[in-house]
Amino acid sequence: MKDGSGEFHTHGFGPVFDSESRVLVLGSFPSVKSREINFYYGHPRNRFWQLAARLTGSDIPETVPEKKALLIEHGIALWDSIESCQISGSSDSTIKNVTPVDIGLIMNGADIMIIACNGAASKKYYDKYLRNVTGMDAVKLPSTSPANAAWSFNRLFEAWNSVLGEYIR
Repeated sequence: MKDGSGEFHTHGFGPVFDSESRVLVLGSFPSVKSREINFYYGHPRNRFWQLAARLTGSDIPETVPEKKALLIEHGIALWDSIESCQISGSSDSTIKNVTPVDIGLIMNGADIMIIACNGAASKKYYDKYLRNVTGMDAVKLPSTSPANAAWSFNRLFEAWNSVLGEYIR
């Protein structure tokens, strides 16, 4: 659907988690590149996978199975706050007509100890739609997006590690 304010998209792929997941990292909604490859943080300049590898002391995963394995092995659940919305390209600022994810799927299937939002948009939509479902406050972490060029990789690592380091196995 096009109406001049973005196309309607559905997330297209589900969460990554298991019963041992303790950390939940939420993005906002998949980028164009992520929607193309049907998995999280698909843009080659997004620093999420490099950061996850450093946080866990692992090699940077290349394939989707390697990425899923890294998350599961270290107790990290990964999803987005939004299941469907209108969006122009990958721009979070254009998001409209939001349907949130069914966060109960993870909250009932894992013992989540901390919820971290990858950037301001994720936190905004978490607070608006999901906070009342989980009963947990989320921590807003600086975005790993290439659009967040003000944050060097080392600064990102320090910020993420200071919040999540004790929870990641």
